Amino acid sequence: MQGTAQALDGRSQGSTSRERPLALARWLLVIAALVVAIVAVGGITRLTESGVSITEWKPVSGAIPPLTQAQWQVEFDAYRQTPQYIEINGPAGMTLATYKMIFFWEWVHRLLARAIGLALFGVLAWFGLRREIPSGYGPRLAALVALVGLQGAIGWWMVQSGIVHDVRVSHFRLAAHLLTALFTLGGLVWTALDLLAHARGEAPRRLTGFGLLALAVLALQLFMGALVAGLRAGHVASDWPLMQGRLFPEGVDWSQGPLHAVLSDPFLTHFDHRWWAWMVVAVLVVMARRLRRAGARQSGIAIHSAFGTQVILGIATVMSGIALWLAVAHQLVGALLVAATVWGAHELGRRA
Repeated sequence: MQGTAQALDGRSQGSTSRERPLALARWLLVIAALVVAIVAVGGITRLTESGVSITEWKPVSGAIPPLTQAQWQVEFDAYRQTPQYIEINGPAGMTLATYKMIFFWEWVHRLLARAIGLALFGVLAWFGLRREIPSGYGPRLAALVALVGLQGAIGWWMVQSGIVHDVRVSHFRLAAHLLTALFTLGGLVWTALDLLAHARGEAPRRLTGFGLLALAVLALQLFMGALVAGLRAGHVASDWPLMQGRLFPEGVDWSQGPLHAVLSDPFLTHFDHRWWAWMVVAVLVVMARRLRRAGARQSGIAIHSAFGTQVILGIATVMSGIALWLAVAHQLVGALLVAATVWGAHELGRRA
């Protein structure tokens, strides 16, 4: 990794005349947009129970879907060995035609993952070989490549839990998969903003204590949202602001202790996700006001727009009984909220 970072780092030539921070920043933002897209497709994959429809990870040959009836039958036969098919879809009478539908979304999800990895590595290799990466950015960009690779490994680790152990993937592994994607998104956005500042002759930014607080509060909400998704906890109540007509829901299982209930009980995770959202709103309102005072009004507007839309979509998703398009929009805007908050934290950051 160290050798790769040195190869990417513009300092290896001792010259800054060939640096292209603006072009590199734009490419990183394009890749960030692809990450937002894969988060949305991941939501569709989860909601359609498509995650374990492809039972093998073939990084190269897996990019091509089955093309013949015989190939489709092989894939379907492999899926029929999973707990999800044996306990749920088999008794429900799933046909090959129905299987093709869930296969499609998992295939698109994996195809996007490949595209992100290839795009990021290809862009950095191109700029690196031409010695156009600004000095000091090589290690950071190499770390982003490593994060994308880690994300792929976590994704397969998550899918395995549904192939071998249960009718659905582990909600903890799902949370790790989603949060790694959003952390990568944040890294892409922050690095792109630093490169844009570099193009203007400004120093990169350092995260402040308040920026860290805002991102931590949001990260906890995203973690709880992933638990809700993994546990299908959105289905336990369809009313708002109450749950089953009560402020605190009935049915929480405390028998295995409070920690297990917080992390694995559908009623409690749903309740926590609902009400921690208002802590996130409070912190982001303060952030937006600080941004306005700092003369960074646009990022403040982006934050207000993102969290306002996210709250409305969250409520609508619950009250609709988890309508697919609303739930996917909720996950999509969640990714946009991460990008907006990172933008705000960057604007409030200290100059290095």
